[in-house]
Amino acid sequence: MGQIVGSMQSNVVDVLSGRRKRRRSTESTASPQDRERAEQEAKAPKKKKLLTTTQYIYKALFKEQKNSDVAVMALDKVWHLHKVYLSQSPYFYSMFNGSWKEAQQNFVNIKILDDRINVDSLDAVFGSMYSDEIAIEPKDVIPVLATATLFHLDGIIDKCAEVMVDSIDAETAVQYYEAACQYGVLSVKKSTFQWFQINLLSIYNKHPNLLRHISIELMTLLTASHDLYVMQTEFSLYTLLRTWMFLQLHPNYDPDDPVQRAEALRTQERLVNAGVETHTPSVDVVQWAYFASRMEERSFLATPEGQPYVPVFQKLRTQYLTNHYMDLKIIFNDNIIPKEWLYKHIHSHWDALLRIDHGQDDASPQQLDNEEFFENCMRCGRLLMEPGYQKWRWTGFNYGMDLILIMDSRSLIIRRHHRHEHERVLSLQTIRKFMIRTVVTSINAKRQAVFTQSSEITTLSLEKNEEVSLMVLDPKLVHPLLISINMLVVMPPNQSFKEVVPHSEETTLSTTTIPISEIGASSERPLTPASADDSAVCVSGDSTPSSPSLGLRPAGRFSWPRSSAALTSDGEALCRDVAC
Repeated sequence: MGQIVGSMQSNVVDVLSGRRKRRRSTESTASPQDRERAEQEAKAPKKKKLLTTTQYIYKALFKEQKNSDVAVMALDKVWHLHKVYLSQSPYFYSMFNGSWKEAQQNFVNIKILDDRINVDSLDAVFGSMYSDEIAIEPKDVIPVLATATLFHLDGIIDKCAEVMVDSIDAETAVQYYEAACQYGVLSVKKSTFQWFQINLLSIYNKHPNLLRHISIELMTLLTASHDLYVMQTEFSLYTLLRTWMFLQLHPNYDPDDPVQRAEALRTQERLVNAGVETHTPSVDVVQWAYFASRMEERSFLATPEGQPYVPVFQKLRTQYLTNHYMDLKIIFNDNIIPKEWLYKHIHSHWDALLRIDHGQDDASPQQLDNEEFFENCMRCGRLLMEPGYQKWRWTGFNYGMDLILIMDSRSLIIRRHHRHEHERVLSLQTIRKFMIRTVVTSINAKRQAVFTQSSEITTLSLEKNEEVSLMVLDPKLVHPLLISINMLVVMPPNQSFKEVVPHSEETTLSTTTIPISEIGASSERPLTPASADDSAVCVSGDSTPSSPSLGLRPAGRFSWPRSSAALTSDGEALCRDVAC
């Protein structure tokens, strides 16, 4: 037994001795710097991370409301706070340090008159006075902005502006613009307006429930803007305004509602069975019927319902609505714009065409300042999703010039196309002058402008089949790209006549000299396509889309949904011929 114990002690000694040898061997191989660092770590006191002062203040004084010296009541909730922290706000500083009665009291009742302010936004803003940061989500940014504006907290207002600018999209743009106008946040107002200029015609024509919320004031400014990206031509803007006005007049109409969609389908089916082709999506038949089936000779803008929308249509470049046959037929059919405006435009177009054909120098634009150019120029646009060679034209009679745009590699080119087989409708003048400005914008996934390149207003003189480069694209421009062209081909006429909307318009047919059976025989009003896709559209190459056939104008008026009147089932009554 003694031998066993002695052997065990010997083994233990050998093991411990080996460990010490290995430790000494390891220490001997370590560098002096490593040994010094290890000694310092061994001597350093052990630290435990505690709450920062700011975190402690926020937790103890705001969340737990300890040692409060004032109670603030708003929207039926009470916060037990501290005057020294609330005084960071000029609103409370004046209250606690002036001659107000609240300076001597420990209870303050704030009456909130702004509907945008809620309990959560008040809690977030009060809490920010006890902390050095505030978290703002896009869904909460407008209430927080309203609350920060009430208490004059510029730091939070700036933070809200950053969140809003970064999160502008189709869902938020209208709310952000209205809030920016109400609370005077100029950076947000500018950014949202720019977003509308880029996306109004490319997004909101597909989202009627978002389009209807754009105010008359905002739509007037957008329609007047020379920086508006008009996709494709001015007629596209006209059709958008027609839809927008209908939605404003009928707030209960929802094209996405299954019941109303079914009613629209039944309406279209009845028209088709009666031999009438609408050439419009079924969801837009009601919109077509509202304007096209009115029995009044006066324009819709001359009616009490249409009067509020006059400023918007006065800013529309109506002179460019009469250079395409189908556009003109549709506009006369809608009878929204006063006929006097259209007749004046047709007269000025014919006058300019004759002067061009006669070689008059005053027919071409010259000596115009920037303001006059921007107020009268034609606005056209196109979206290029992918790089590569692309060629297009915008349809419509352009005073005898067939202008083609070409995107070749990294340059944008314009060409005066002249083919002998088309000379009967093209200008025979050897050289034609016109003014043009080009803007190209690269957009991100939120349709926000990433980079914009624009040219100066340039006067070009092109011979037949001559082409020139409009712009060499900056490398920062990446697809998708939005192309916007401002162009002026003839001297702009005086348009002061648009300041007046006639409240009565005499028909051009006299019932005293024409038999009643012949009235309307040669002046049928066609049905109205709901979008510009069937008329003045952007086409590729040299081909032009064929014009769809037009039906007859229905006589019986029906409205949606004001009277909730059902459509007549009598096809003949629905589709009788009537005078224009």
